[in-house]
Parts: sequence; C-alpha cells; structure tokens
Amino acid sequence: MELAQVRLLVSDFAACYHFYAEVLGLKPQSGASEGPYEKFSPHTGSAGIALQDRSMMAGVLAELGETATGHRSLVVLRVDDLDAYCAAITARGAVLLRGPALLTDRMRVAHLKDPEGNLVELQEWLLLRG
Repeated sequence: MELAQVRLLVSDFAACYHFYAEVLGLKPQSGASEGPYEKFSPHTGSAGIALQDRSMMAGVLAELGETATGHRSLVVLRVDDLDAYCAAITARGAVLLRGPALLTDRMRVAHLKDPEGNLVELQEWLLLRG
C-alpha cells in the first residue's frame, strides 16, 4: 500500500488553488486553477496535497453537499528555515495564527489557515540542523 495524497474538499477552488500554489509555493501538477481537481507537490519528497471541488464530490456522496464546519484537517509541511519561509509567505498574503515558535525541544512550528479554514502547520525539525 502507498499513500497517494491527502485530498481536501473545498468550496472556493480558485482561492485554495492560489493559496497552495502562489502563497505556499507548492507545485501544481496540471495548472487546473479552476478545478475541479488539482494535486500539489513540494519541491522535495513524494507526498502531495490535492484539492477536490466539494460540489463535484457531493454528486458522488450526497452528504458532502452539507456545509463543512469545524477543523476537519491539518496539513503539515516541513521546511528547512521556518523564519525565512514564514517571512516569504506572509509577504505573499499568508496570515499566521501563531508562530514561528517552539512546539517541543525538537520542533518549531507556525500555524495558518487556507481560504477554506483548513489548518496548515509549518514545521522546522531542529534535530536535522546537525
């Protein structure tokens, strides 16, 4: 078994596409900025995040037609230099909820939300600093 991706169901596809591609700087697979689907990849590693238009999936699973409430996901991205990355993404429009700050003695984190309210955690692993 292999994890192919984590897929987020979104209502405002264009805003979320802009956030993951332009604000966070992830690479879109096809450039389908209006949806209904797009996969994003970091510059290293094999994990990916995909966006799926919620209304399209509601045609498959009717219960998805209901408005999403609460925090249903937490996307976690590891970066080498948390301070530099946070400075870059805030310059591109991201709004940090918290951080950068120590979470544990091994990790610094910052938190923000995408346009749909999904939480994004940015991690810098201190053990990898050497």
